[in-house]
Amino acid sequence: MRVAHIISGLTGGGAETTLYRLCQADSDDQHTVISMMDDGVYGERLRTGMFCLNMHPGRLSLSGLNHLWRLLRRERYDVVQTWMYHADLVGGLLARLAGVKSVFWGIRHSTLEAGKNSRSSILVAKLCARLSSWLPTAIICCAENAAEAHSQMGYSAAKLQVIPNGYDLEVLSPDPVRGNALRKSLAIGDDAILIGLIGRFDPLKDHRNFLAGLASLCDSGWDVQGVLVGSGLDHNNMTLMTWVHELGLEKRLYLLGQRNDIPEILNALDLHVLSSSGEGFPNVVAEAMACGTPCVATDVGTPA
Repeated sequence: MRVAHIISGLTGGGAETTLYRLCQADSDDQHTVISMMDDGVYGERLRTGMFCLNMHPGRLSLSGLNHLWRLLRRERYDVVQTWMYHADLVGGLLARLAGVKSVFWGIRHSTLEAGKNSRSSILVAKLCARLSSWLPTAIICCAENAAEAHSQMGYSAAKLQVIPNGYDLEVLSPDPVRGNALRKSLAIGDDAILIGLIGRFDPLKDHRNFLAGLASLCDSGWDVQGVLVGSGLDHNNMTLMTWVHELGLEKRLYLLGQRNDIPEILNALDLHVLSSSGEGFPNVVAEAMACGTPCVATDVGTPA
C-alpha cells in the first residue's frame, strides 16, 4: 500500500517517535510523511518520502493547505493516516476532498484540560468529535483510557480502536557499557544516583513536580543528580531556569535538550521518573523498562 502520514510536526515527542518506528519497521508498504511544519528531529532519519508544508506552529496558511490538497490529489494514496488533533482535522478533511477513501485518525492523548492543553487543541478536538462519525474510517488510539476518554468527549465509539505502541527491543535493551560511557561523558561518578526524566517541556509533563522531588532528595542528604532530556529542556528556557534557581538545583541538574541517544541515556540512569499530570501511553516508561531501568510514575495514563 501507499500510505501517507500527516502530522503537525516532527519534534521528538511520543507520536513522532512512534511514526518514525512504524516507517522504519514496515518494509512491505510505501510510507510518505507529510509534516505540517518543518522536518524537525526525524526528517533526516526517515527512510521514506518526506514533504514539509512549512506552516508556523498554531497557524494555517493558504499556501500550505493548497500544497497539501494538491499533493493528496496528485499522489492518490491508498491510505492517509493523520496524527494528533490538528492533523486529524485538517489532514482528514483535505484527504476526503482529494478523494482518499481510507482515512485513519490518530489519538495520542487521554485527557484535555484547560491550562494544560492549548485552547486550540481543545477546540479542534471538540470539532473532531462532531466529525468523527463520518470523516474517518477508524480512529486509532494508543491506549484504552484514551479511547474511553474520547468516547466520553463525543467521538464515535464505533470508530475507536486501540493499537498499543510498539518497540524495537534490539535497540532498547540493557547495555551497561553504553550507559557508563554516557555517565563518563557527563563527569558523573559511579557512586552518584542519577535520576532522569525524558520528555519535551510541556505543562502535562509537570517538570516542576520532578524538580521538587529531586530537591527534596537533595535536602534529605542523598547524593543524587538529575537529568532532563527533551525539546525545550535547556538553559534558554527561562521558566525552567527560574524553577531550578528557586529550588537550588544549579549544581545537581543536567539539561541536555533534544537528544538522539535515548537508549544510552536510559542505560545511564539509576531511576527514570514520569512526573506527568496526564498521559495516554507514555513511550518512555516502556523504553526505560526495556533497558532494565526502574521507573517511578504518577498514576496517570495507561500503564506500560
